[in-house]
Amino acid sequence: MTQIHIIDDDQALCELLQEYLEQNGYEVMCSHNGQAGLDSTLTHKPDLVLLDVMMPELNGFEVLRQLRPKTQVPVLMLTARGDEIDRVLGLELGADDYVAKPFSHRELVARIQAILRRLNPPEQNVGPLVLKPERLEASFYDQPLELTAAEFRVLAILYETPGEIVDKDSICQQAFGRRLQQYDRHIDIHISHIRKKMADINATETIKTVRGSGYQLLVNP
Repeated sequence: MTQIHIIDDDQALCELLQEYLEQNGYEVMCSHNGQAGLDSTLTHKPDLVLLDVMMPELNGFEVLRQLRPKTQVPVLMLTARGDEIDRVLGLELGADDYVAKPFSHRELVARIQAILRRLNPPEQNVGPLVLKPERLEASFYDQPLELTAAEFRVLAILYETPGEIVDKDSICQQAFGRRLQQYDRHIDIHISHIRKKMADINATETIKTVRGSGYQLLVNP
């Protein structure tokens, strides 16, 4: 059974979410402050984390900052305001997606399902780039490519049609199950992170930006 870890100091909200998610077939555990959430995530290794931003002891950003060097567990940020600066900071720190409070339970489940679904595409091998979805592993020129779950899914979308241009809205819909919003830099940030990690291994341009159109994977089969 897929285990979801909710880290949020609003205990009433946690109880409501736990009941709803369990009705949808998930196993749920809860932590009510950042430090406890960080420790429990590293100990129990859940399949996905719902992480609130504003919490005592450690806020959500600091929890994410400490999690990422140790685990690539998918993280869906819960932000009260939905401000762009909060969304961008969360993505920069390695969050997979975000949802602004208040949100519908149905939307939350859809976001969770989209994240988990994109973790299991078929294994692919395009030139020096190899993906192993069952282990969420990637390699480039035979060296490990350390990607977050979100980065892995974005790269997998480009992998499906190497050499073809894929627009950002299509990437967002396929990888995260939602339309790209105006001024949303979600995909740009993930692509930037992927490029940097690939360039650290080999400086050859691999993902090309096609202005006004989208992105193109340049690795030849």
